[in-house]
Amino acid sequence: MGFIQDFTGFALKGNVVDLAVAVVIGKAFGDIVSALVADVIMPIIAMVSPNKSWLTWELGGLKVGHLMGAVLDFLIIALVLFLVVVKLMGMFKKAEKAPTPTTKPCPECLEVIPLAAKRCRACTAVLTT
Repeated sequence: MGFIQDFTGFALKGNVVDLAVAVVIGKAFGDIVSALVADVIMPIIAMVSPNKSWLTWELGGLKVGHLMGAVLDFLIIALVLFLVVVKLMGMFKKAEKAPTPTTKPCPECLEVIPLAAKRCRACTAVLTT
């Protein structure tokens, strides 16, 4: 195969396309959370804090307010992902039933035999159960 065919095969695999969609949706979700933090949560925090300009707060030339906003973004995204992925999806997952066994051990020689067997193929013991 040529380089173009190899690349096309790689780029169009289901996993790569799924990952690309997840990254785009994740970016859009991150933008929504950033807007929520910057436009809703930070103004509320600014109302109760003595320094009203929360996002522009600096400490020795370091933009601490901007960092705190980014940390808050991360914490909100992590919380929402936890709630959606772990809690919500966990509720929708059906309890997986254990598969019904199709074999059993021979009581004499412990060879694995089918459930319906009447005699062990290894030791020829007659099975009562």
